[in-house]
Amino acid sequence: MWQISKDFDFCYGHRIHSQNLEKSLSCGAEPKCLRLHGHNGTIKVTLEGYKLDKRGFVLDFVELNWFKKFVDDYLDHRFIIDKNDPMISYILTNNIGSHIHDGNIIWIDHPEKFTTYSVKEGVNLGTINQLVESFVIVDFVPTSENFSKWLYNIVDNKMKQFEIKTSSVQFFETPKSNSLYRE
Repeated sequence: MWQISKDFDFCYGHRIHSQNLEKSLSCGAEPKCLRLHGHNGTIKVTLEGYKLDKRGFVLDFVELNWFKKFVDDYLDHRFIIDKNDPMISYILTNNIGSHIHDGNIIWIDHPEKFTTYSVKEGVNLGTINQLVESFVIVDFVPTSENFSKWLYNIVDNKMKQFEIKTSSVQFFETPKSNSLYRE
């Protein structure tokens, strides 16, 4: 069996509104991730195959450009926030809640428009006028663990179309802190 991996870097902001530290494990540290903050993240996508295609590849690395485009267009330099974060009403306009769709990302492209991107279909679902900018609203708390699973599902849904196995997605929140998801 072969495994191939490719890394994708991006900058993003987020906050963990549910952070509550166990004092005996954290040595009394304060829950810093409750604050709005940013990271330079890295996503490591690992694919596997028991045979190579007629070109000699599991998958040519350049054929992961679709994922690079997704990261660059939808995640890079965006603020990623849980739709249930109590702070969302302070960050976004009061009426956005009616436009949040379960299972979808809502991406705010520029002040007059936002676009939903469905993880399931992987297609643009349309636009709605709104006065907010550069937010990705997700239906999970944006922890490293949840990011790695969410990104795994995006990669796996695409790779299944080409009968390529997604081995894992590893999400590096920092160079020293990461999570890995595999089924």
